[in-house]
Amino acid sequence: MDRALLVSEKKTALPVLTEDRVYVKGKFLYKGKEKFFVKGVTYGTFKPQANGMQFPEESVVEKDFSMMAEQGINCVRTYTVPPAYLLNLALRYKLKVMVGLPWEQHIAFLSSKERKGDIVKRVQEGVLLCKQHPAILCFAIGNEIPANIVRWYGKKKVESFLKELYRIVKSVDPASLVTYVNFPTTEYLDLSFLDFDCFNVYLETPEKLNAYIAKLHNLSGDRPLVLAEIGLDSLRKGEEQQAETLTWQIQNVFAKGCAGMFVFAWTDEWWRGGFEIEDWDFGMVDRQRNPKPALYAVSNTLKAIPFATDAALPFISVVVCSYNGAATIEDTMIGLGKLDYPNYEVIVVNDGSTDNLANIVKKYPYQLITTENRGLSNARNTGLHAAKGEIVAYIDDDAYPDEHWLRYLAAAYLTSDHAGMGGPNIAPDEDGPIAKCVANAPGGPVHVLLSEEAAEHIPGCNMSFRRSALLEIGGFDPLYRSAGDDVDVCWRIQKAGYTIGFHPSAVVWHHRRNSLKAYWKQQQGYGKAEALLEAKWPEKYNEFGHLAWAGRIYGNGFTLPIKTKKDKIFHGTWGTALFQSVYQPADGLLNSIPLMPEWYLFSGFLAFLASLGWLWSPLLWVWPVFLASILIMLVQAAISASKNVSQQIAKKQNVKYQLLITLLHVIQPIARLYGRLKHGLTPWRLRGDFYTSPYAFVLKAKQFTLWSEKWRSAEEWLEETEQNLIKMKARVQRGGNFDKWDIRVRNSIFSSSKGLFTFEEHGAGKQLLRFKAWPIPSKTLALALLLITATAALAALDNAIQVTVILFMLDILLIAAYCKDSASTISDMYEAFNRLSNTYKIDPKVIGIAQMEGSEQPENEAVPVSKDALEIAPHEKDLEEVPLNKSA
Repeated sequence: MDRALLVSEKKTALPVLTEDRVYVKGKFLYKGKEKFFVKGVTYGTFKPQANGMQFPEESVVEKDFSMMAEQGINCVRTYTVPPAYLLNLALRYKLKVMVGLPWEQHIAFLSSKERKGDIVKRVQEGVLLCKQHPAILCFAIGNEIPANIVRWYGKKKVESFLKELYRIVKSVDPASLVTYVNFPTTEYLDLSFLDFDCFNVYLETPEKLNAYIAKLHNLSGDRPLVLAEIGLDSLRKGEEQQAETLTWQIQNVFAKGCAGMFVFAWTDEWWRGGFEIEDWDFGMVDRQRNPKPALYAVSNTLKAIPFATDAALPFISVVVCSYNGAATIEDTMIGLGKLDYPNYEVIVVNDGSTDNLANIVKKYPYQLITTENRGLSNARNTGLHAAKGEIVAYIDDDAYPDEHWLRYLAAAYLTSDHAGMGGPNIAPDEDGPIAKCVANAPGGPVHVLLSEEAAEHIPGCNMSFRRSALLEIGGFDPLYRSAGDDVDVCWRIQKAGYTIGFHPSAVVWHHRRNSLKAYWKQQQGYGKAEALLEAKWPEKYNEFGHLAWAGRIYGNGFTLPIKTKKDKIFHGTWGTALFQSVYQPADGLLNSIPLMPEWYLFSGFLAFLASLGWLWSPLLWVWPVFLASILIMLVQAAISASKNVSQQIAKKQNVKYQLLITLLHVIQPIARLYGRLKHGLTPWRLRGDFYTSPYAFVLKAKQFTLWSEKWRSAEEWLEETEQNLIKMKARVQRGGNFDKWDIRVRNSIFSSSKGLFTFEEHGAGKQLLRFKAWPIPSKTLALALLLITATAALAALDNAIQVTVILFMLDILLIAAYCKDSASTISDMYEAFNRLSNTYKIDPKVIGIAQMEGSEQPENEAVPVSKDALEIAPHEKDLEEVPLNKSA
């Protein structure tokens, strides 16, 4: 638009009705108290008139807007700043306008300060022309900056400039919504400062569109997602196919939980770059405004938006389990009553509450079951057995659902084979400053995704399952009385061969803890749950006691390392990839160690060594190292409090918020560590069952042999041995493609043992199985012994006898732990291998080499070698061939 025209338009008086503005709440847009789903169409760009106005005459616009309103369209997207008459006409026909703020996005716009300043000025003037008009939906500060331009400047400079434009718009019209229209080629741009995300997406199969929308949802997080352009060219594909494609595109956009979409375009009339574009026909009406089949297809589809039909929706049982939850359960009860779903029941399980909970629940038409206090898992099972629905959905007593929560869950079940389904849990805006800070602190309820739509874990405050699958695995484990039950049930569901899904718009609003005391207690309880989970699922945890999720954790509040690896962007050769994604390399061990709660134990050990400086002065130099370890924790906490928070917090830039979130990052690992240590999850713990084999306390390599008269493959024997070890609660690792071992068992931080399997073929399906195992000290143990011994030696040379004795005692304790732990792993391997004889009914009869060929053992049986024949070799490579029976 011409600059002079902008100035003249600025003089036009526009009505101001700010209460009619659209706002963001979680994953959706709202107008008043109702959700506002964008059912839009793009409008323009058009050939400029003589006065420079890049829109049709007022009479044409009115005709267009009238037709749009009649067909159920409620939004219009313009690519240039609209004149006052267009906004007023939009208001008359109850249309919202997404205002594009045009500038030179397709050139090197950051190459000169003058051009950059001119862009900023024009954006400011464009907002001034429209600010506070009730027809405004939002301002778009850009559209599809080309990938080569972004690559030229680097993503951070482009992100920074767009953030500057965002702030310009907000400074002129603070209540306005601001977005940027991105596209797949630059999806890697981090624009989380925007109020909501917009993407232009042209994918012509439902499978590809659904998959990409799921990816975009994960990029958007807890903010709304709008597809700013979808469509199909009727000139090349035909008008009927255009209508058919738009139908399923719109249906899928809303079914996948988007806040809306814009069909490209209203009319075939399109002007770009100084020319009429006549070789594309994306419009729903032609250049003379004659409707195409697409217009009626879109109109009919929009009538059923956001959800199609109530037919075939599954009956869902919603279960709320509560123990003394009277303070928050009223919100849950009210929210469940507002659910937009035709076929559901609510079951409240009162787990022996001593407060006023029962009286609150009785005010609502829900089923109330009261039991003695038996813990959360038992309460969930009580609800499960009382449920009549084929889907059982769980929500906590401190949460309340979005009105379409069950709709999105049901849609996900109807279009997948998942046995479980979850969604986001978002902290309400009105919960107060402490709750907001807790929502941005570590240790909150988060989901873990294996892919864009498949989950490894869904949190208990928003999880659902097919009732049949949940009953098949026996429901929830009563071991978990307050936390950890959701993690355990997800793993058991997956172990049974099922999968778990995730729908990004199946939202519940989850109140966070509103005091430091409550947060501390919660994190301590989570530490206890971790200890219980590790005892049941040792293979899921490493030697330090940390869970290694297979998927990626989503949410805010995670503690970030001081220095992370730089993101890598897949540009394609010479920047030609159509979908250019960002890849985040995993942080290395050195970056990850300070993030562990056990880092506090390491700092405590440093403090212990430094305190010995009063006995031997050189150890006083450990104090700076101790202080550095504390400083690392504080810096990590400060970085996380400033970067890894929701935009709701980031935009406030409140120093008090930042300090409180920093404090929460510091105390959370202490609370979690306390709970873990109190319940046995210590770095020095010993896992696995300790069996008293003939060699349980011998720390050399050993060989075990068994005789089998039923042939099986090496993989089958090893898999059975591996399963035996898992049943014994040992942590098992399979050997890789380049390893000279088959199975590794680690039961502690100090040592592990490796096992190697082979067998001899003796004809007629007979096999002699051989298994050897040898212990290996861990690198952690070796490093600790080296440092402590070296320090002790220096202290001895300096006649610091007391320090020397203390440090050598530490060495002895470490060596004793290694001996015990090595014996445990060797013993476990022996027992797991020996159990093969029980599994396959191996006859305990002893035979020797001379008896093998002539023995007439029953078919399908195997004979174990006498335990006396299991000789110990001094080293793995020195294992000798041992006769199977010494008496032979």
